Amino acid sequence: MLVDVATGARRTVLGEEGRSYGSPVFSRDSATIAVVERDESGPELALDQRILLLDVTSGDARAIDGDWDRWGRPEAFSPDGATLYVTADDDGHRPVFAIDTATGEVRRLTESGAFDSVQLSPDGATLYAVRTAYDQPGEIVAVDTATGRTRTLRSPVAYPALPGSLERVETEASDGTRIPGWLVLPDGASAEQPAPLTLWVHGGPVASWNAWSWRWNPWLLASRGQAVLLPDPALSTGYGRAFIQRGWSRWGAEPYTDVMALTDAIETREDIRDDATVMMGGSFGGYMANWIATQTDRFKAIVSHASLWNLSSFGPTTDAPGFWRKDFTPKMLEEYSPHRLAEHITTPMLVIHGDKDYRVPIGEGLALWWALAGNHDGPPETLPHQFLYFPDENHWILTPQHAIVWYHTVLEFAEAHREGRAPTAHDLL
Repeated sequence: MLVDVATGARRTVLGEEGRSYGSPVFSRDSATIAVVERDESGPELALDQRILLLDVTSGDARAIDGDWDRWGRPEAFSPDGATLYVTADDDGHRPVFAIDTATGEVRRLTESGAFDSVQLSPDGATLYAVRTAYDQPGEIVAVDTATGRTRTLRSPVAYPALPGSLERVETEASDGTRIPGWLVLPDGASAEQPAPLTLWVHGGPVASWNAWSWRWNPWLLASRGQAVLLPDPALSTGYGRAFIQRGWSRWGAEPYTDVMALTDAIETREDIRDDATVMMGGSFGGYMANWIATQTDRFKAIVSHASLWNLSSFGPTTDAPGFWRKDFTPKMLEEYSPHRLAEHITTPMLVIHGDKDYRVPIGEGLALWWALAGNHDGPPETLPHQFLYFPDENHWILTPQHAIVWYHTVLEFAEAHREGRAPTAHDLL
């Protein structure tokens, strides 16, 4: 919809039934808008999207990214409108791409890292952006639009050295699909001193591990001598739509087996212990934590943050029920809801939830906790599970003091069960 800022008059320019639109960017002459058009997903068909160029005067629109199997986000037009600069997840990164608006030819400008907050200089010669990666907390860079040469702008401060190294890893699923991910290794990890492994599964579920995060930061674990595996299983972005379709409405199938396949591969390394792995996840990653807990007892402990437990109750109570109503098939609710298999859980679990979580309402965490406690047939003091509850936090734990409590509790829970002892409460609790 276009709004005349002087008169308030409104004119709908795009509004096709069954589709939604977002991320609009105007050309310099205001004659053209680049916009993302997204199809409605369904039980059997994963969502899809494309970039349209919309003529503001005529209302005519055409897709310009053609057969490019990535989901671009418009960032800026070149001054002459001949090039549209976009960012898109791509194989563990989020580079900047240049799309020829006449031919649809796509040219990759940058290499490693995830680029955000992209701005074009007035002369069109330089793109400025914030670049992060799992080994880079954040830097401001300048990208030459002609050559793609990227230089880092000077910062008033320097980051401390990271306590380890980052590797790109991959394996092959049973159907031959490539399963990629990132592996954080602590300093000193070797065949003589292999590191215990922590498996982290990302949320979304349509997302990927490609940008630095302070909420889920693997380097805090690496500083304690742990390796961290960040897999991109089926449903992850940056690998083409077929990779997403492969896990659509099948959360407990390929997304699960992909995660386990990459974990299996990493545990064969000489610098990784194969007898001390812990699993963690939040949101969809929390769903995967719960699902994994019902499928295997191979992990020493599992941390389930803001997790989906009962898909039938989650669907109509989340803040986006319309989306999930379309995508949760009866088969998925019947076969892939962890709550139906609660009696199979034997791994110690740390359940974490915020009361103001509207994306995954607190009822999911409470129901999971009741299942764990209710299925325990020993005295209360032998219950291996714990519940960390935040009355005034939402889907993520954002208050600094609460983040400290979160990390201390998570780290102690994992380390205690690796060592075969009961977790100790932190002084902050």
